[in-house]
Amino acid sequence: MAVKKKWPAVLLTAALSVGLLAGCGESGGGNAGASGSGSAEAGSGAADDLKPITFTFYSEDPNPNWTNMQDEIGKVITEKTGVTLNAEFAVGDPVQKSALIASSGKYPDIISAKNSINKFVDAGAVIDLTELIDQHAPNIKKLFGDQMNRLRYSNDDPSIYVIPTYDGVGNTIFEAGGGFSLQHRVVKELGYPKIRTVQDFENAIKQYLAKHPTDENGNKNIGVSLNADDWHMYISVTNPAFFATGAPDDGEYYIDMNTYEATYHYLRPEEKEYFRWLNHMNAEGLLDPDSFVQKYDQYKAKIASGRVLGLIDQLWDYADGEKALKAEGKFEYTYGHYPVTLNENYKDTSFWPTGFLAGYGIAISKTNPDPVRAIKFLDYLASDEGQVLLNWGIKDKHYTVDANGKRSMIKEVNDRRVNDATNFQKETGIGNYNTIGPHYGDGVKDPSGNYYTLRFPEQLVEGYSDVEKEVLKAYGATTWKDLFPKESEFEVKPWGAAWNIPVPSDNELTVLDEKLKTITWKMIPKAVLAKPEEFDRVWDDYLQQLEKAGVHKAEELRTQLVKDRVKLWSE
Repeated sequence: MAVKKKWPAVLLTAALSVGLLAGCGESGGGNAGASGSGSAEAGSGAADDLKPITFTFYSEDPNPNWTNMQDEIGKVITEKTGVTLNAEFAVGDPVQKSALIASSGKYPDIISAKNSINKFVDAGAVIDLTELIDQHAPNIKKLFGDQMNRLRYSNDDPSIYVIPTYDGVGNTIFEAGGGFSLQHRVVKELGYPKIRTVQDFENAIKQYLAKHPTDENGNKNIGVSLNADDWHMYISVTNPAFFATGAPDDGEYYIDMNTYEATYHYLRPEEKEYFRWLNHMNAEGLLDPDSFVQKYDQYKAKIASGRVLGLIDQLWDYADGEKALKAEGKFEYTYGHYPVTLNENYKDTSFWPTGFLAGYGIAISKTNPDPVRAIKFLDYLASDEGQVLLNWGIKDKHYTVDANGKRSMIKEVNDRRVNDATNFQKETGIGNYNTIGPHYGDGVKDPSGNYYTLRFPEQLVEGYSDVEKEVLKAYGATTWKDLFPKESEFEVKPWGAAWNIPVPSDNELTVLDEKLKTITWKMIPKAVLAKPEEFDRVWDDYLQQLEKAGVHKAEELRTQLVKDRVKLWSE
């Protein structure tokens, strides 16, 4: 059981991305009675005790498609484990919500608190899972294999408080869901121009708008819309500044590969020039004037209208809007992904490898009525059978297995999965449990020789519309990833990702980061919306405010956390 402690050194944990979010990452696959997939190993979560039990579950991520496990997959999970989840998903500020729960003394049975897990550990709210995994979770042990050491919490406390569920073990990313996005109709009409720099991106939008200032109903088409509603500010407004200037995603800091020294990434001179470009886009009338005031639902509705030509965002963040377009058959209004940077001296870093990211995932509270049943439930999800179920669904209902043992999604089912995604997920549950259990990554094959997940090149291509295939062919590519710099062009970061390192509750960095965020979220919009001749003055004011708020002290503290993570993971 966790004891309330203060951690002077770095805390391990945290995990993916991209994410993510409920829409991030598709978990492995399986099915009750999945042919050729293998089944749960003896003693695992396909367990001995199937007496019905309901666990309360809390997640920082939203899941609007959750059906209380009454979808097709959920019913099979309950049949196989006896477990039902009574789930609560955070609305509003998830970090604040987690802090309230952690301090309340009343804890959900199972907790997915992402980077807020340190609050629950410090409160003594979650238990050490090491013995439970060792005694009752053979599938979890098999799944993590030689990555188990990354589950340790910190240099001072080697306990396992979290089973990672946001990153897949052995993951190979096949899908490019980031970069700068352009509607297919734009590049088609312009004869498939080169889209490599922000100038190329800008030119394409400007030329198309000159020809088509309005849609067929007379509504103004929009050049680029940003999503700055609360934490989405990171995804659509500030993170692209480092992607476009050759830096990997380490959250709010740039980490030197050799010294592990952290720099608040906005202090990089090249990023100033990225924001200057956004300022220019605004002055040219190419940036949606609502970018910094619209709510998330308004942003998605705008995308669903088909009027937004370009996005600077991650697919999982705007997917709901694009799904609506697909459901209406408006495939030319959906988006392609391009490796755009400030200029050709930089490489897009979307595929900079991190190694396996332990951390964000599932914890079991000290008030859980039956931790053994809880770990066996999670162990079933980690089994070969559970993995195929979560991602592929039910044999002969969602997929088939041919005489050679090859597993394939039924075409009509796959069409619905791609083009009617929201309703499909609610009905089937495929995609609803991705971050609830540990899983293998994309590109990993099960004992039958089939992929655990649905994200592999052939399956991705099968889900593309004819329009998307046409655009990709014009650019000499089969998938969008083909256009991006490859993983092999970058060195693996030994700390994984700096954003994935929790900050101890008593570390001054917690307060400093909040101060810096408040300044940044105020000053970046101000700089982007300023008159171009005032941009430098506003930016200088921004930097001065950061200095006064202690940005360099924050850099020192973050540096130490990164160095501690490297030490923890190298032992």
